Amino acid sequence: MSGQYDPSALPWAEPRVPVAENGAFGISRDRLRPAPGPHGDRVPAPGGTARHGKKGRGLVARFRTWVGIALAGALTLSLAGCSSTGGKRAEDARRAAAAQGRAAVDTPRWTFAMITHSGDGDTFWDIVQSGAEQAAVKDNINFLYSHDDEAQQQAQLVDAAVDKKVDGIVVTLAKPDAMRSALDRARKAGIPVITVNSGSEESREFGALTHIGQDETIAGEAVGEELNARGRERALCILHEQGNVGHEQRCDGVEKTFDGTLQRLYVNGTNMPDTQSAIEAKLQSDRAVDAVVTLGAPYADTAVKAREGAGSKAEIDTFDLNAKVVAGLRSGALGFAVDQQPYLQGYEAVDLLWLYKYNADVLGGGRPVLTGPQIITKDDAAALADHTERGTR
Repeated sequence: MSGQYDPSALPWAEPRVPVAENGAFGISRDRLRPAPGPHGDRVPAPGGTARHGKKGRGLVARFRTWVGIALAGALTLSLAGCSSTGGKRAEDARRAAAAQGRAAVDTPRWTFAMITHSGDGDTFWDIVQSGAEQAAVKDNINFLYSHDDEAQQQAQLVDAAVDKKVDGIVVTLAKPDAMRSALDRARKAGIPVITVNSGSEESREFGALTHIGQDETIAGEAVGEELNARGRERALCILHEQGNVGHEQRCDGVEKTFDGTLQRLYVNGTNMPDTQSAIEAKLQSDRAVDAVVTLGAPYADTAVKAREGAGSKAEIDTFDLNAKVVAGLRSGALGFAVDQQPYLQGYEAVDLLWLYKYNADVLGGGRPVLTGPQIITKDDAAALADHTERGTR
């Protein structure tokens, strides 16, 4: 690269003001959260409402994917290569701006909409949303968030985003058939789409640029292998959302690699007392169950209570992390957890949409960009406690 270094030529040359979240789409079932303020606190937006394979076990179960770090590092190095001194100044300016809650770029203030299948009060999706919001601040994005656990309602939220002529859409495909028509409208409107968390197998077929998340079957296989290593013989897989293809894939993966017997128990995940009663009744009727696998962090604590009520000695294991799960791992109440890094999913989805709009970049080469799985045990939990307390793991 030749010529003199010109900081004004870089996309992050002039820090912007904080990005506050606007109201989303005017649909009553939208759930909105304001963007983070300068010190990580929430700044309410005007009119908004704040809310919240049996071989290779080591390779799969301990897999770590740090896409965001690698991508940010590569982009920074390529743009700062003209001058080592100038590049350092630009990087320092970028870090300082991001730390103050200001945009680190001067690209247009595009509007991105994230629409998920989250139900109310699901802490996992709070973490995904938090990551997306942080990336939106850095990338000068007007970020809109909405969610609905009913597939048809979620599809309507996508339609509303298309009608609003947003510049990019991030969406989950927990129930892909219901989303096909809405995403076809987005494609015809020329709106780039990235799928996140669920729908890795359908993402490309639906015209998405890429998928960010973990392969649910691989994650289930990792759980089956971990259960084998712990000497478990009879496991119970708790499905709290019927019709969610990702949940079925998780249990399928467990069944594929687990040497013992796996049973599935379908529960009403929107009613925790009913969920606890169903698990407790199953543990009372089948004393041979020595492992219970929940498919979401909020259900791990419920399963622990059910075990106590049933007088069972079954180990409780779970997909996903939150502060309670980490505490349970440290105390021994839980055996292990499977982390898919939800903060990274939200952050990378927004960041990759920005990169596509700014530089026509696409990551993954037609394959999902994996953020997991990673098996977390008591030995790992202490190092993650601070991160889960602040809501980023």
